[in-house]
Amino acid sequence: MRASRLVSLLCLLQVRGSMTGPELARELEVSERTVARDVLALAEAGVPVYAERGRAGGYRLLGGYRSKLTGLHQAEAEALFLSGVPTAAAEMGLGEAVAAAQRKASAALPAPFRDASERVGQRFHLDAPRWFRSAETPAVLPELSRAVWSDLRIAASYARDDRVVRRELEPHGLVLKAGVWYVIARRDQRFLSYRVDRFRTVEVGDEPFERDADFDLGAFWEEKSEEFARSLLRETVEIRISPAGLRKLHVAADPAGAQAAEAAAGEPGPDGWVSTRLPVESLDVAYDQLLALGPEVEVLAPARLRRRFATAAHRLTELYSGEGHLRAGELPGGAVDQR
Repeated sequence: MRASRLVSLLCLLQVRGSMTGPELARELEVSERTVARDVLALAEAGVPVYAERGRAGGYRLLGGYRSKLTGLHQAEAEALFLSGVPTAAAEMGLGEAVAAAQRKASAALPAPFRDASERVGQRFHLDAPRWFRSAETPAVLPELSRAVWSDLRIAASYARDDRVVRRELEPHGLVLKAGVWYVIARRDQRFLSYRVDRFRTVEVGDEPFERDADFDLGAFWEEKSEEFARSLLRETVEIRISPAGLRKLHVAADPAGAQAAEAAAGEPGPDGWVSTRLPVESLDVAYDQLLALGPEVEVLAPARLRRRFATAAHRLTELYSGEGHLRAGELPGGAVDQR
């Protein structure tokens, strides 16, 4: 642990030129006294590091000194490819490995390019979770991540419907989708996806499994995601929709359903409206989705959904034209807006 910290300290000084004791302590997450001891250890090992006192002081390396101690460990090399998603790396327990890998990579770069990490960080940030969602990191994620990286079997208890089941799995990969973690694992020669937040316990075994060399995590997830999206659309609604409503349909409805509706649309009528069929998860979901389009869509079938919209339209008419409510163009006190 200390050897890795000494290398990190050396890399920081090579990249930044000069750093104070408090700055190094914050970066390395140790005390200033530990920083002073580490600097002394580097000096005793022959590294030309020295301290300058005063307002502009700090720890520095002798001008032109370059260390060869920038080799990446396996975990750091793997973690370097996660540096664009620091939150995800930290949740998997790889935050320090990413930081160490970035420091070593920066130290190995020519001087003009050593600020690359800072420049990228200032210009790009990935925020994976959806809006208005408070995502919590599953407690088992770090252990599950260790099993994935090391190709180790796990014995896990998993909440399924109203019961908890026991599963022996060979985890091949992790996926972060809209703030929710999934593990893709092989069980009985089949690849399945499991929500990590439904795992109650995870016990990582000691012996590795033989990884499927033909398994493609990205391709598997894309295929299963499309299958899942299609499987949800069990009902079909016939609608007439205006050009404005058709443009908004991709926002109001499920993307797969909206795409199917657009593809199935007939020729526009004189008013520009088109008739089409919209795949939906359920009639209740269809009601909520299409209600957001207001007067830009008319439900044709099924009849019970059309009646539901007719009832909603009647209620809205009563709400906006009833006693005690201002009519269109009417101002408080009975005056009328003539503009």
